[in-house]
Amino acid sequence: MSSPAGAQVSQSPNKPRFLISDLCVYLESYLSVEQIREVYRAYVFSAEAHEGQKRLTGEPYIYHPLAVARILADIRLDFRCIMAAIMHDVLEDTPITKEQLEAEFGEEVATLVDGVSKLNQINFPSKAEAQAASFRKMLLAMTQDIRIILIKLADRLHNMRTLEVMRPEKCRRIARETLEIYAPIAHRLGIYSLRTELEELCFAAYWPMRYRALKEAVRTARGNRKEVMGNIDAALVGRLEQEGIVGVVRGREKHLYSIYTKMRDKKLSFSEVVDVYAFRIIVDRLDTCYRALGVVHNLYKPVPGRFKDYIAIPKANGYQSLHTLLFGPHGLPIEIQIRTVEMDRMAESGIAAHWLYKSSDNQSSEAHADASNWLKNLLELQKDAGDSMEFLEHVKVDLFPDEVYVFTPRGKIMVLSKGATVIDFAYAVHSDVGNHTVAARVDRHMVPLRTRLYSGQTVEIITSDTANPSAAWLNFVVTGKARANIRGYLKNLRHQEAVTLGRRLLNKNLAQYDLNIDTIPASRLAPVLKDFHLDSSDALLAEIGLGNRMPLLVARRLTDSATDPAREEMPPETGSAPLAITGTEGMVVSFAKCCRPLPGDEIVAIFNPGKGIVVHRQECRNLGDFRKTDSWLDVSWEKDPVGDFTTEIKVDVGNKRGALASVASAISEMGANIKNVIMEERDGLTSTLHFVVAVDSRIHLANIMRRLRRLKTVLRIYRVN
Repeated sequence: MSSPAGAQVSQSPNKPRFLISDLCVYLESYLSVEQIREVYRAYVFSAEAHEGQKRLTGEPYIYHPLAVARILADIRLDFRCIMAAIMHDVLEDTPITKEQLEAEFGEEVATLVDGVSKLNQINFPSKAEAQAASFRKMLLAMTQDIRIILIKLADRLHNMRTLEVMRPEKCRRIARETLEIYAPIAHRLGIYSLRTELEELCFAAYWPMRYRALKEAVRTARGNRKEVMGNIDAALVGRLEQEGIVGVVRGREKHLYSIYTKMRDKKLSFSEVVDVYAFRIIVDRLDTCYRALGVVHNLYKPVPGRFKDYIAIPKANGYQSLHTLLFGPHGLPIEIQIRTVEMDRMAESGIAAHWLYKSSDNQSSEAHADASNWLKNLLELQKDAGDSMEFLEHVKVDLFPDEVYVFTPRGKIMVLSKGATVIDFAYAVHSDVGNHTVAARVDRHMVPLRTRLYSGQTVEIITSDTANPSAAWLNFVVTGKARANIRGYLKNLRHQEAVTLGRRLLNKNLAQYDLNIDTIPASRLAPVLKDFHLDSSDALLAEIGLGNRMPLLVARRLTDSATDPAREEMPPETGSAPLAITGTEGMVVSFAKCCRPLPGDEIVAIFNPGKGIVVHRQECRNLGDFRKTDSWLDVSWEKDPVGDFTTEIKVDVGNKRGALASVASAISEMGANIKNVIMEERDGLTSTLHFVVAVDSRIHLANIMRRLRRLKTVLRIYRVN
């Protein structure tokens, strides 16, 4: 390739550009000459690779990676990360291979660049799935080296800065994606500077009219606030000096997106949000933070319940500070944040501070440990997620954690998402603990598993080796880790049940040829599996059990040449024994809610692709024309079916006091469990009670109805079909 057009690319007269010479000068503030030389070498390589390519803005492509490198230099990342940022698109947009990159710059830089690159060689059914797969790849690479996500965040930030050249609908799509994923990741990693700029740019792109209106309102309000801000600032500085505390006081302006979300979420007017005056006090030592807190509480009265100590209990992303709200002059609310210089640096740069200060700073090491724990959770999420879209859904859940701080019985602090339950806590301790949870104590009191947790509580989990996750838990868990583990277990259970049911269904049809799946030779099974694009006999059986393949048709395929020629022409016998239903088949055999069949009813079943078989009563009107299709299946009850079966009855009663109680009591006396009841008043004199009850057979239901008819208040009773 030809060499790049000099070390610098000519600047536009109207829009100055950031050049490689500017970057090298900037890097001199914290990198050695040798390291800067390596960065320049990466620039030359990238400029040659991208030569001739232009961005939509019309400028040479190399401007983009240079801008990304500058963003990372601002948060003082190491030279190899800067090199990878300059070359982050060469694998995706040029013929350069990872092997070439590794030979030229080493394995570490090549791995960073590869981690950021998208999945280009795989075809996906939709763009959303392709993006989810790329995101999954990037996050999993990030578990090996977190700098990968830092490069991606800087890449997204520069793309957001130049978003105006895109079509409006594409601007909105990219802004939404950034707000849902990338800004929360920056927050999760504690990089405040990136997060706030991403949010501001997204706000301007996604809600441009709201952004302009709010920006103008803030500009107007700022002029009226200068005098008040100056008076409060002077009072704080004076009192700190009086007490001999060395510190810096800064007025802190809320950024527009923060104002907008607070107005939207808390239903506040603009004046209610803007009238809060915010200051940050930065001191030299940790103990001075608490002295400064005492000083400001003496100067202005604190608002009860609005003090938070994030120094003693840091946020999950390593953020540390004291927060308090004060009644200022004339009753004006004043927000105060108090922190050390190191805490302030960590608040701005978060995990990125680790690489520059890792040898001397314990705080950055703690932040790195917190980020590493989150990354370990990501690995567990991806193991249990069925596909990239599901993985992305779980990650999004974990990116919006309004934290709750609870304690284990040994005093360890666990950080959970707001609204987290006992089950979320159990999975946060360990996946095996969550999978075997049977009960829990909160502050030494037994509580239901769906109990929501609040900061300061102590939680103890009681487990049993025989316990397993319940599908009902998905209705109340909030953390991605808990949801992924429960879904993973249920999917595996469903697969096993599908294989068992598929074996029964296939063997039932093969019996007409005096065969079963175990006697079919592998040489005959292999071409059928190949035609169906399946890799094992269990996969074939699961497809049958889930209703995706008709057992009769699969049996015919398997017997095409497995039997003698004379039998090949014979149609399969009809009237063979129906499939026996026990009532405890689980997730792949379900009972239709339209007719709610019970043992003793005449039943049939239909295949529901992806879900298994659904059992109906023979007289069910929803069966329609299914009898004419291959999805029809003859079934019957086992001799002694096991389990509780849900059915629905309607009871017409006179409007007398205690009517509902007497009916419910009679049902309970007959050993049935009431799952739901709805009372519907009809004409002022009578009401209809709708009961959903769990019984063990049709006979059990008949006995219940016979018992209810003896009640004087009952006018009529019938089973719902």
